Amino acid sequence: MPLESAPVAKPLWIARLDYRFNTWRERRARARGNRPSVAAYPGYGGEDWVRVLGRVLIVPPLPTRHRGEYASVRGWRSFASVPVGFARVTVTIDGTAHEVRADRGGVVDAVLPARLASGWQPVTMSVEGSEPFETRVFIVGPEVRFGVISDVDDTVMVTALPRPFVAAWNSFVLDEHARQPVPGMSVLIERLVRDHPGAPVIYLSTGAWNVAPTLQRFLRRHLYPPGALLLTDWGPTHDRWFRSGREHKEAGLRRLAREFPHIKWLLIGDDGQHDDDLYTAFTDEFPEHVTAVAIRRLSPTEAVLAGGRTAVNDHAAADVPWVSESDGAGLLDRLHEAGVVESD
Repeated sequence: MPLESAPVAKPLWIARLDYRFNTWRERRARARGNRPSVAAYPGYGGEDWVRVLGRVLIVPPLPTRHRGEYASVRGWRSFASVPVGFARVTVTIDGTAHEVRADRGGVVDAVLPARLASGWQPVTMSVEGSEPFETRVFIVGPEVRFGVISDVDDTVMVTALPRPFVAAWNSFVLDEHARQPVPGMSVLIERLVRDHPGAPVIYLSTGAWNVAPTLQRFLRRHLYPPGALLLTDWGPTHDRWFRSGREHKEAGLRRLAREFPHIKWLLIGDDGQHDDDLYTAFTDEFPEHVTAVAIRRLSPTEAVLAGGRTAVNDHAAADVPWVSESDGAGLLDRLHEAGVVESD
């Protein structure tokens, strides 16, 4: 089973202030009769362990259509929920209940013992006697040797995230139904999963946990294969004012390499942030864990909105194939030419 993370240092004053503010919001919400619930997200696991992910929140009411789909959901609503820090959460796996504690921001990220069959398996979470919230974890079989790790922003979803104003617009104002998928990306990832039965899909993003429900609905709406979401929390950390998205991705990649030493990953990203540098460093450190790297090139307009492109390293002498194209269909062709994807 993967090792638990080491304890962190005393929080920075801004992090303590952020926690006090959220505690005040929680008291006000409870005084109005609202109670916390758990938003559980897809996780993953191995032969004798699972990693469960979720967040404890007091959620404001949302308008719905008759079919139950959230209607005209603006991004700011994702950040209006009140996180409940250090809540005790009951996680039930295959009939066995475990008690875990959320972190300061209400995020549940725990590794628990379990022996489940390969594939998607149900897990439930509840807090303070709330109705259990069911989610799923993807159990990777010991025979699996291939997996997919994909960025989200400007890789599967057009967001132009690096530019601060556009990022704020996309996160807080834009209707989620207005977000556009990157052409051909869902087909590419679906093809990779179809060619490798049992392969895990991990969506590793610098996005905040606040937008996880929006992201899940987006992925379903545009027919992306289901996978675990590895996002980050919103706000200050114990040692800095803002979280480092780059460090979050680096830690996520290294953790997956440790948890699944038998898997070689196909890494998918774009040239609008730091994916090329991150994947280069990961490939240099863990060459035995990489099958290939696919980098989506932003269009000129997207590059302008994203604040430009990052410099792409020379991978001519790389030990693994590196391919680049402007959409999923092009990347699929390049991966076929590199011998990573077989022809139909």
